Amino acid sequence: MSKLNLFFCLFLVLLMFGNPRASVAQVDTFEFQTTEQQQRFRKLSDELRCPMCQNTNLSGSTGGVAQDLRREIHRMIVEGLTDVDIEEFMFDRYGDFIFYKPRFRAETAVLWFAPILFLLLGFAGGYIVWLKSKKSVDESESLDASQLNRLNDLLDSKQ
Repeated sequence: MSKLNLFFCLFLVLLMFGNPRASVAQVDTFEFQTTEQQQRFRKLSDELRCPMCQNTNLSGSTGGVAQDLRREIHRMIVEGLTDVDIEEFMFDRYGDFIFYKPRFRAETAVLWFAPILFLLLGFAGGYIVWLKSKKSVDESESLDASQLNRLNDLLDSKQ
């Protein structure tokens, strides 16, 4: 292998694995007055969904909306708002989508009960199919009067 090819291969390896942008992640640094505030911030940012990323919580998202919401949560915690107040603010702004576990309300009852309803319907359907198949097997095993007479005639003729 020539020196030029060796240099080119080494350059490609460094380019692939030495990209500093790939290994740098943005980290928000917030200062809290107490560790209880910091724990509340972590809990809320873990429980709330990023509206932009759709299936990532606020603490795991690098999107701009998530950054803004983390700043907003920090501000509200420092101002002394409760977790319920912060969740209500987020709900008013983004609706049930912001929560990983939506609240139980009339509008979300389907989300809570649909899986149970479908499971019960599946069991009921399976039970009905089982009963029908059992009934058809029972009916096919019994002989009517003409079949019984013919069977008796065949048995008598063999003796």
